[in-house]
Amino acid sequence: MEFTAWFGKLKLDADGEIQDCNLFDNDPEKLAELVVQLQESSKEKPQSVPLQRTDLRDAALGCGFVELDEDYDILLRDVCIRAAKSQISQTDTDDSRIIQAVEALDDIDKNVNELSERLFEWYGRYFPELEMTGEELANFVSTYGSRSNVPDDHELSEKASQSMGAELMFADEELLRSFARNICSLYDTRRYIENYINTSMGSVAPNLCEIAGASIGARLMSMAGSLEKLAAFPSSTVQVIGANRALFKHLRSRAPSPKHGIIFNNPVIKNAPWWQRGKLARALAAKISLAARTDFYSGELDSTIKEALDKKLESIRQANPNPPERKPEAKPQGKGGKRRSRGRKKNKKSGGNK
Repeated sequence: MEFTAWFGKLKLDADGEIQDCNLFDNDPEKLAELVVQLQESSKEKPQSVPLQRTDLRDAALGCGFVELDEDYDILLRDVCIRAAKSQISQTDTDDSRIIQAVEALDDIDKNVNELSERLFEWYGRYFPELEMTGEELANFVSTYGSRSNVPDDHELSEKASQSMGAELMFADEELLRSFARNICSLYDTRRYIENYINTSMGSVAPNLCEIAGASIGARLMSMAGSLEKLAAFPSSTVQVIGANRALFKHLRSRAPSPKHGIIFNNPVIKNAPWWQRGKLARALAAKISLAARTDFYSGELDSTIKEALDKKLESIRQANPNPPERKPEAKPQGKGGKRRSRGRKKNKKSGGNK
């Protein structure tokens, strides 16, 4: 039999004895590339390992690949480090960068909401009549600071002059303006990341971007882990991605199964009547799954997927124009199902009468 080690190909007899050696070049860079290729091929077709680590060392010494044990250890360490660096660099794929951007967007949303609430509560002590929130409030505070800086021609000048809020000291004003500028910067960063996701999705997953939309497609990839994993999911899984709580509630109790997950945010489902959403979600999930497979294996835009989806959605809308009749809710019963009619209790006669 033939066995491929990291330093060469070995021909072994039935007893595991080496009959012939075909050694590789002892260049660490080339050996590292061969090790990575060997690991990838072993995932698809594992090879039996008739030799142990000590046998590999003895085989390398016996075949003349190295002369000393120290040379074997030094070369093997160098090859392993180079192979690890190569594998780490290969993990930086296009879809992984999009996934990182989506997760960064979620982190920004969480933090900017908390900081905006803090600014609203903080600045409300000095200008409680100001009816602004979020980015609008942050822009106002970073621009004017104290309400006394609001110009006379501003629409809020009257409210600012008659405000019942406390006076804002100079040090507090500078702190609040700096705080508000940082919040504005986060909003700008969020828009920049969102534009990056929209642009990247058009080149990395054009079919998924066309069917689901750039934002939803990127989030589906993020929840699945990669474009490859999303392409491996059946359409039934794609349909309920993001509805984890509802799905577990359905599995653990008698709650109805979820009809849609994150794909609900697609206008096809979100703007549809309630009685059409389940059927539309199934049709959309089927085409999303097909689009993900097309993007992963070919990467070319296929316009027929969108055309087939539009026809399917239109047929669903025409077949279900009116809501179905609601079934009357069944009355809850006891633990045993049907109620047992209580019989009359027999009166027990006291005494010794038979």
